[in-house]
Amino acid sequence: MSTATHAAPLFRPFEGGKLKLDNRVVMAPMTRGFSPGGVPGADVAAYYRRRAEHGVGLIITEGTVIDHPAAAADRNVPHFYGAEALEGWARVVREVHEAGGKIIPQIWHVGTARQASTFPESDALPIGPSGLSLTGEKVSEPLTVEEIRGLVKAYADAAAEAKRIGFDGVEIHGAHGYLIDQFFWERTNKRDDEYGGDLEGRARFAVEVIEAVREAVGPDFPIVFRFSQWKPVDYDAKLAPTPEELERFLAPLSAAGVDVFHASTRRFWEPEFEGSALNLAGWTRRITGKPVITVGSVGLDAAFASVSPDGKGGEEPRIEELIKRLDNEEFDLVGVGRALLTDPAWAEKIRDGRVSELQPFSREALGSLS
Repeated sequence: MSTATHAAPLFRPFEGGKLKLDNRVVMAPMTRGFSPGGVPGADVAAYYRRRAEHGVGLIITEGTVIDHPAAAADRNVPHFYGAEALEGWARVVREVHEAGGKIIPQIWHVGTARQASTFPESDALPIGPSGLSLTGEKVSEPLTVEEIRGLVKAYADAAAEAKRIGFDGVEIHGAHGYLIDQFFWERTNKRDDEYGGDLEGRARFAVEVIEAVREAVGPDFPIVFRFSQWKPVDYDAKLAPTPEELERFLAPLSAAGVDVFHASTRRFWEPEFEGSALNLAGWTRRITGKPVITVGSVGLDAAFASVSPDGKGGEEPRIEELIKRLDNEEFDLVGVGRALLTDPAWAEKIRDGRVSELQPFSREALGSLS
């Protein structure tokens, strides 16, 4: 069987969760930091267009911050507010659509991941549910309920702008230890009001964000929600240590209006719970019945790129497992990150069986918009 034939399930059309795509390949969001002053320029538009030209089914942009004074952790991450930044994003949308692609922005607030020393001229302190960093250090006062409501509105305003500009949906970043995930995690959420306590209480902020976004964009605009168990300071962390707990966690998010879940893991092939081969995406699909994106070191194995997930050497081929799981409907869409960062034509080469032409991931690629 040729590589192209073997990979065919990746290139079947997809329709679900209000999304209609030409194939199952999703460009995963990757922070790039090439938007000086928060404004994406022509180089950013060209960067995303190249992936659309080479057959990516759906592009999810890098994290782009909502309108809040402490939303960003870096000066050069793009904003999703203000006339100049939104005009830049409108250009990105036009370029991607002209190339035949579809694109959604990831809207984001970093919470206490912001370092005040990065912005010495600003009096905007990092914020979080309890004012705690991921390591438990107090960096600010807990958010007030009034402040929480303002943040919910800022997410909704960003989503409304995404629809106005012409994006094909919106992704809410609820993963990786950033603001929404800081509400989820009991280590960073010590609140004793309605936004804390048990798992459902800690999910309340996310539920309100999703509901407000849905109200802002209407019933037919796709909402993707990204979440993770792991945190940058604890790769073994679990918001939900069992399938039953995962159901408690996901049910209110699903009911609030999520159309597609984006289950972030570091390695897609690793099972989430003992006694089952299902990964986090597989469990999420089984529990919610909604379309799910899997992600985690796709394309970084020896069969494609000759580097391991950490970029330090070979890894046994994993593509057969990925295709089998996709074909078995364990998940619906496949997020590709670093492999697409290095090689804009990754999807096209896989589709056409041109595996020998793939460019291996290199950390040097992080230094430019190729």
